[in-house]
Amino acid sequence: MSLRLFRSTARVSAMTGLSRITGLGRDIAFAQLLGGGMFADAFFVAFRIPNFFRRIFAEGAFSSAFVPVYSEFETEGGDLRAKIFLELILGRLSLILLIVTVAGVLGAPILVNILAPGFQNDPYKFQTTVTALRYTFPYLFFISLVAMAGGILNTRDRFSIPAITPALLNVCLVLSIIFFVPIFENPTIALSIGVLIAGFIQLGFQLPFLRMEGRLPLPRIRANLEKDKVAQEGAKKVWNLMLPALFGVSVAQLNVLINTILASFLVTGSVSWLYYSDRLMEFPLGVFGVALATVTLPALASHHNKQASREFSETLDWSLRLACFIAIPASVGLGILAQPLIMVFFQYGEFNALDTTMAARSLVAFSYGLFAFILIKVLAPGFFAIKDTKTPVKAGVIAVVVNIVFSLALIQPLQHVGLALSTSIAGYANAILLFFWLRKRAIYVPMRGWLTYLCRIMLAVLVMGFILEYFGNHLTNWNELNMLWRVVSIIQWITIGTAIYLLMLYFTGVRFWELMRKPAGY
Repeated sequence: MSLRLFRSTARVSAMTGLSRITGLGRDIAFAQLLGGGMFADAFFVAFRIPNFFRRIFAEGAFSSAFVPVYSEFETEGGDLRAKIFLELILGRLSLILLIVTVAGVLGAPILVNILAPGFQNDPYKFQTTVTALRYTFPYLFFISLVAMAGGILNTRDRFSIPAITPALLNVCLVLSIIFFVPIFENPTIALSIGVLIAGFIQLGFQLPFLRMEGRLPLPRIRANLEKDKVAQEGAKKVWNLMLPALFGVSVAQLNVLINTILASFLVTGSVSWLYYSDRLMEFPLGVFGVALATVTLPALASHHNKQASREFSETLDWSLRLACFIAIPASVGLGILAQPLIMVFFQYGEFNALDTTMAARSLVAFSYGLFAFILIKVLAPGFFAIKDTKTPVKAGVIAVVVNIVFSLALIQPLQHVGLALSTSIAGYANAILLFFWLRKRAIYVPMRGWLTYLCRIMLAVLVMGFILEYFGNHLTNWNELNMLWRVVSIIQWITIGTAIYLLMLYFTGVRFWELMRKPAGY
């Protein structure tokens, strides 16, 4: 099981990595074109709003409710019932999305007022954001259907296509910079049109693969046959599970929106600095954390449907060990190399040295929470797989309260850095609660060897961190290097840090290939 999961995770990580690399290319282009100015702030707010709804509605609440129920139909229901179930879900989801999309486009000024109130002080900035939002909001309709298609393919162990699909958004935005920006007076509007086109292309890309799997549904709103009753009950179960999940994922995503709202009152550039630093933090989170969660949820749901509690716990244990193996050194490395990373990727064109310094500071604050964010991606499926969407709600609510308290306490002395730091603190609150409740209910029972395993990782990370801090930061003058040598140097230090970490683990007795074969200590 562990080897199969590792191979699936590696495949998804590779595809997601390609998507994230194209995303970095997109953000590099953004930095050169927009820098940290008014147009950048306006676009990032206009793009963040539909992304917020996408994460809570499609990839969050919907996926967590849809995959476990659909897994039951694939395991026990047969092709006909699975087909009817998908048709009912598609029809009802499409109707809801259409209503939400129309409301979002018409209510764009209200949304901007609520989510970026500080923009009202600059009428041109406010109106630019409203106009951009009216182009970006319909992206929610397309990308939510993309999330459903991805859930179908993932449940059938077809992970690569959903993982590579987000790269199409990045390609579309880069092409928008090349072809649309020169003919538009306002670059924010040009990019927003690119977002809308990208949603349509991403959905169209997945349809042939659904057809190949025999799972390309036609939408229907109601079940009209006696034999549809089981599928009808399954569809109801998805919506019933979605309601608490919707709230749970919403409160988690509120941390992001709280930062945006508060940052809108800070100096111009604060929204952009948080965006660029968050994007670099999201790279390892997406490449590994999201990939591991994507693979783990269908596996856990399958174990639960078969009432295999031991295998369920072992799968969670394996996922947590692999998460610690990668997330802890990634957090440390990201924090130590924050300044050169921002410089290497973004300090060109309109993105100046001040932007680099400010974005690097918030990246350090985000790096503290990377480990927690990855743990949440692994722990939450433990509840979703058993169709418990309420418990993550409790953790999410508490995390939002923690985020609000620390944001208000830290924004004055630390400005945008305080907002990033409060997000990290809230991440740990969320992860600790999820872990505690999994253990309390004996859903997850840790296998032996954890203390030794963590001590070995921490020793390896300390040695790696010392080398990167002393030689990578203090003995490398990044400001004097040109673009080529910056890239060469950052690759060099990432490679050196990874090699030191793996060698130290090898000398302390941790074998990566053993982690691939079976859960360590089992």
